[in-house]
Amino acid sequence: MSIERIRSVFSQALGLPEEFVNDQLLYSSVKAWDSVAHMALVAALEDEFGIMLDTEDVIDMSSFVIAVEIMRKHGVDT
Repeated sequence: MSIERIRSVFSQALGLPEEFVNDQLLYSSVKAWDSVAHMALVAALEDEFGIMLDTEDVIDMSSFVIAVEIMRKHGVDT
C-alpha cells in the first residue's frame, strides 16, 4: 500500500520510528524535520514514486497528511 511506502520514506528521511509517522506529524512538531531534512524528504519521495514535486508542493508540505494529499495529486494511489 502506498501510504505505508510514504510512511516508510518519512521515517527514513527524518530518522523517526515509523510509529511516529502518523496523521498528527507536523513540520513544527519534531526537531528532526528541519529545512535540510525537508529537502531530503522531498527528494526521497520523488525518487520512491518517480515524480517531480513543484515548488508550491514543496512549500505546502507541512504535515504527513498534506504530504499524502500531495502524493495523491501526483497520481500516487494511497
